Amino acid sequence: MASPLPPPSWPQRQRSDGRVALAAGRMPGGATRLTDLAESGPLRLRLPRVEGAALEGVFLNSAGGIACGDRFRIAADLGAGADLVLTTTAAEKIYRSDGPVTEIAADLRVAAGARLAWLPQETILYDGARLHRRLDADLAADATLTLFEALVFGRSARGETVREGLLRDAWRLSRAGRLVYADTLHLDGPVAALLARPAVANGARALATLIHIAPDAEARTEAMRDLIDAAGCAALGVEAGASAWNGLLAVRLLAREIDPLRRAATRILEGFRRVPLPRVWRT
Repeated sequence: MASPLPPPSWPQRQRSDGRVALAAGRMPGGATRLTDLAESGPLRLRLPRVEGAALEGVFLNSAGGIACGDRFRIAADLGAGADLVLTTTAAEKIYRSDGPVTEIAADLRVAAGARLAWLPQETILYDGARLHRRLDADLAADATLTLFEALVFGRSARGETVREGLLRDAWRLSRAGRLVYADTLHLDGPVAALLARPAVANGARALATLIHIAPDAEARTEAMRDLIDAAGCAALGVEAGASAWNGLLAVRLLAREIDPLRRAATRILEGFRRVPLPRVWRT
């Protein structure tokens, strides 16, 4: 008879399991409204009143942060012609882990003629954090998707450094059933040393990616480069660059700290989308 497996080396705890599944559709008058919503655990969706036809949803984590072994899942399904903006109430914090891996997943579906802007505030990783994050999106051929995600390694205002940890951040984006973007950032072990490498982040501790998929995405490349210049990235100490292929536009931003990156990203996003960012970004 085989010996039983040894117990895990970390203590067993009750962990958070937050889930939100939402569906949105365009009403006869042109406005977008929720058609279905399911919530569980500490994850909630709030719908502030905003002007215009687009619907704005704000995710709230009532747990106040994400600890080792927590799991969070978001599913968003946009019907034809819907217009939705999704963001978060504040920066999300990923705390130190003594073993278990935190999991965050988002599954986005955008139907014909629909528009989704995924604009969460930054995610802050603490020293020793262990995070697996995945974002999957499936778009109709004429749908529009704008994604922005920022990662911060430690709180520089408190002199923190993420010396050790684990991050696996995977994006898989499909359009009309065809994979058009696949990217995985994997850092395991000496995170600070890895980020210091010139080919990785050259010492930057704040990283951001902006992806825009739309029928005219590639045609807006030069306009995006003009916005990067106008945002004053060089003066802010932010490295930024834009490129386009496969019907998408991609922008990368790097900075030593999150504040200048956030200022540059705000100017770029507002200039590119031609509307202000959600109010929670300014509070």
